[in-house]
Amino acid sequence: MENFSNETIDTTQLPKFEEVQFSILDSDYWKVTLLNVFFFFLIVGVGLGVLLFFNRGLLVFAIGISAAYFLFLFLVLLLSRISFKKKGFAFRTHDVLFRHGVIATNTIVIPYNRVQHVALHEGFISRYFGLAKIEVFTAGGSSSDIEIPGIKKEQAENIKQLLMGKIKKQL
Repeated sequence: MENFSNETIDTTQLPKFEEVQFSILDSDYWKVTLLNVFFFFLIVGVGLGVLLFFNRGLLVFAIGISAAYFLFLFLVLLLSRISFKKKGFAFRTHDVLFRHGVIATNTIVIPYNRVQHVALHEGFISRYFGLAKIEVFTAGGSSSDIEIPGIKKEQAENIKQLLMGKIKKQL
């Protein structure tokens, strides 16, 4: 214990993640989001239509139900667009950053030495647009894992290889 030191760190000199240039999601990911919302609301709309058709007592409320349906659709589209615009990711020498949020912006910073597993996923609609999602699993549990959607498949494969290389260096 002769060489023990516990110096104070000047926090004003630490690197600031806020100054990092984040990469934005591919513009085709907005189309994927729109299609997912469309299919969801199509199913809900058909269900409401069938309900109104077979339950004549609810026809009195049809205008209110329709207004609520379209208001909810508008809010989901608005929040989806805001979420799409705020999402971003960056890879630095020692860590990966992911920014997301609608009302509050959250930034997750994961050091490479915490990464345990990396997965690449392609959804049905995303595959049509040539997009993939990278999932980064950490030692900190599911709350510290991240999913980065809306990345071109070739770029996602390169990111996966980068992260897998960082994991192998840790071993």
